[in-house]
Amino acid sequence: MPGYPVLPEGLAYGGDYNPEQWPEEVWREDVRLMREAGVNLVTVGVFNWGLIEPAEGEYDFGRLDRILDLLHSAGVSVDLATPTSSPPAWFRRRYPGSRLVDRDGRVLGGGSRHGFCPSSPDYAAAAERVVEALAARYAGHPALTMWHVHNEYGWANAHCHCPTSAEAFRAWLRDRYGEVGALNAAWGTTFWGLTYGSFDEVEPPVVAPVGLLNGLQLDFMRFSGDAHLACFRREREVIRRFSDLPVTTNFMIPNCKPMDYWRWAAEVDVVANDHYLDSARADPHIELAMAADLTRSVAGGRPWMLMEHSTGAVNWQPRNLAKRPGEMRRNSLAHVARGSDSALFFQWRASRYGAEKFHSAMVPHAGTDSGIWRDVVALGADLRRLGGVRGSAVRAEVALGWDWESYWALELEWRPSVDLRFRERMEAYYEALWREHTTVDFVHPAADLSPYKLVVLPSSYLLTEASAKNLHRHVEGGGHLLVSYFSGIVDENDIIHAGPYPGALREVLGVSVEEFHPLRADETVTLRPSAATGRIWSERVRLTGARAVHRFADGPDAGHPAVTRHDLGAGTAWYVATALDPRPGPEPGDDLRGLLAAVLDHAGVARPRGLPDTLEIVRRGDHHFLINHADEPVTVDGVTGTGVLDGAEYAGSATVPAGGVVVIRT
Repeated sequence: MPGYPVLPEGLAYGGDYNPEQWPEEVWREDVRLMREAGVNLVTVGVFNWGLIEPAEGEYDFGRLDRILDLLHSAGVSVDLATPTSSPPAWFRRRYPGSRLVDRDGRVLGGGSRHGFCPSSPDYAAAAERVVEALAARYAGHPALTMWHVHNEYGWANAHCHCPTSAEAFRAWLRDRYGEVGALNAAWGTTFWGLTYGSFDEVEPPVVAPVGLLNGLQLDFMRFSGDAHLACFRREREVIRRFSDLPVTTNFMIPNCKPMDYWRWAAEVDVVANDHYLDSARADPHIELAMAADLTRSVAGGRPWMLMEHSTGAVNWQPRNLAKRPGEMRRNSLAHVARGSDSALFFQWRASRYGAEKFHSAMVPHAGTDSGIWRDVVALGADLRRLGGVRGSAVRAEVALGWDWESYWALELEWRPSVDLRFRERMEAYYEALWREHTTVDFVHPAADLSPYKLVVLPSSYLLTEASAKNLHRHVEGGGHLLVSYFSGIVDENDIIHAGPYPGALREVLGVSVEEFHPLRADETVTLRPSAATGRIWSERVRLTGARAVHRFADGPDAGHPAVTRHDLGAGTAWYVATALDPRPGPEPGDDLRGLLAAVLDHAGVARPRGLPDTLEIVRRGDHHFLINHADEPVTVDGVTGTGVLDGAEYAGSATVPAGGVVVIRT
């Protein structure tokens, strides 16, 4: 299998290039500026279908030929995209049955991208033909470095409810269950008398009275993901007939909930991701770090590609805030620190028209006499200096459990509280660990846990028996486990594990839960002996082998355990029965970070001490990345080596300027 694309320089730098929006004299200016900025890779052809195939079966490659030749003459490599995320107008008109249908039964119109059913045989045939034409023509082009299939699978058409999708879903169910009795058992259809007599009676989860079968909804999500994956595989296999260069597609980790990227990772030659800063967040750089760590983990620890991010503002948030001076550099280098071997943007030159005309770009509307352009040139120089980091690994002793199927199941209707949100607890635990200067991987609960001293499950509502046994073995063998509330509750079919909560995790945690007591919107509970405050959740915990570390001081479960510890075999399992806040309270240690610090110490996890929690510190290979998100300089002790970006020699300490980045090779 091909690996990471080979580039003439260490790290890939560039982005989406859409020259079809501009006259050819602008193209020549583009390649001159690409040389100036140090660009060595651009993605071409993402939205070209209607241009290269203006009518069915009629191809015109003249423009694309000239573009690729020009880029090659400038020494810029090409990531050639298949244009299949945006079928042309002639296709929608000729094949109306391929149009996307939403859950309300509305047939969606054209004028945007992703407006097709992923199960449509007409779409499959048309996509295969255009990909074959592209691959046959350009497989040997000297500019070509890699292939980019489609664009952001699941962005707008994650689920289609048309008759074609319905029939494909029934076929998928037949393959999964074999006979309808197995489906009835998995979905628990005897409840409310919803039993099916044949697969032909199954309807997709369209708008219906409230209380739709959970198993039906979960399986439709699985089916929909498989439909998109089949589209990718089909295009990849066409390309494989002509080329042995790497093939990928751009993920949207962690912000595309419908795609199970653990499954997708095995299908691409290199994992690539799009990430855009959420400017509404108080500390958006922490969510960025989480996305980068999760992407690296999906890639199995191997280097990955940041395929898209922004130089400044995006166009689709309620308030599209421009990045502050230095922020684009910090964002880009944080991705590199956490495993990316590229920093690519959407897009090279800002568009004058279309839905994304207010989206920032490497060449902004203001042109080259602008702060963005000067930052783009400076970042290119930084990335050339960082070429030695390419291919190196990030090591972590702590892992967070992340399962997309649990994400889907938790957020179906009729849970004990509307405040039970997968990302809420996941981000709370990640933030607390980030502020504790602890680098983490993410793992599926069924994965190999042996590399980690501590595994944390912030939100594992759906947990299979196999995953539970895997966690049990991890603890018995000397590992450590920390579990948050409402985990281990149901199996893969959203059926509650037999016996008291927390179901599949009772034995490893040494507790049982008699009753859930979700809290009102503004209600809190206090723990003792700490003064920690909990939100969202309380429950009646009974000790069945564990011991209480903290108890509820008030609320519906006053006097009962709130945090427990179970010594099992050579390891320890901890349980937290409320939502502790990741930020400090009035007393040191009376928050989620304080609890995690104690658990990290117990597990023997090494980490820097005494640093402000505005400093991001990551080691990748023999490179230490020190990223200062504060408005004051920070001095870091215990680092010795050569500054990669500034050439300085550091002997025991380094001062990171306000908003600055220092990278030291040891």
